[in-house]
Amino acid sequence: MLGCDRVRLVIDGQRPLAPSELQTYRELHKRRRRGEPVAYLLGEREFYGRRFVVDSRVLVPRPETEHLVEVALERTRHLSLSARCLDLCTGSGCVAITLKKERPTTSVTGSDVSRGALVVARDNAVRLGGLVAFEEADGFRGLERLRGRVELVTANPPYIPDVNHATLPTDVRDFEPRLALTSGGDGLDLTRRIVADAASFLAPRGVLALEIDAPSGPAVVGLFEAARFEDVRLTRDYAGRDRIVSGLRR
Repeated sequence: MLGCDRVRLVIDGQRPLAPSELQTYRELHKRRRRGEPVAYLLGEREFYGRRFVVDSRVLVPRPETEHLVEVALERTRHLSLSARCLDLCTGSGCVAITLKKERPTTSVTGSDVSRGALVVARDNAVRLGGLVAFEEADGFRGLERLRGRVELVTANPPYIPDVNHATLPTDVRDFEPRLALTSGGDGLDLTRRIVADAASFLAPRGVLALEIDAPSGPAVVGLFEAARFEDVRLTRDYAGRDRIVSGLRR
């Protein structure tokens, strides 16, 4: 709000706010009382040690999603100098840009069905110096040129069951884009499409890694196995909840 760091806050701790600063504070206070996420008020959120611009066009990046990055990096370690990556449902671009920053020699494409989200993602890529190509696509639809050419596909798809949307915390339910939260009666509509289509886009032994809602872990593992993925793994987050499912293309 004041555009200064913590040291300046301490030094000026006794300084009265100027009228314009006080008005800004009051407006932010009103927005927070309505339940708007703090990240939207600040206009940014840290993810994997980097600050990403966020607003109501994208989900607020969560610490749990950092596990998606970690699994993706670990399972493609042998391709660290040449991997081609595709991040579906990219939102703010936090996963795609982080993969590029952590593995600068990889080629990374991020996609999303929301044009507004892609504007935010491209802004983040420019700010953070992540050379990522962003494209509008619904799942794999619109990305046919990449068929059979990708070593890694990641996604944090919408996975909340439609009926559960009303039970989400206010700051999520009323402010974050529903398109990025819910996906059908059991929350797995888009996940099913991604798993079913992924094999035709992945190169042999390519990796698919998806973030999931914890209760759907066994169901998503079943989708991977039905699609004939090998070495399917279910990874838990630091809270001990099922969070990432990954597997290799047969």
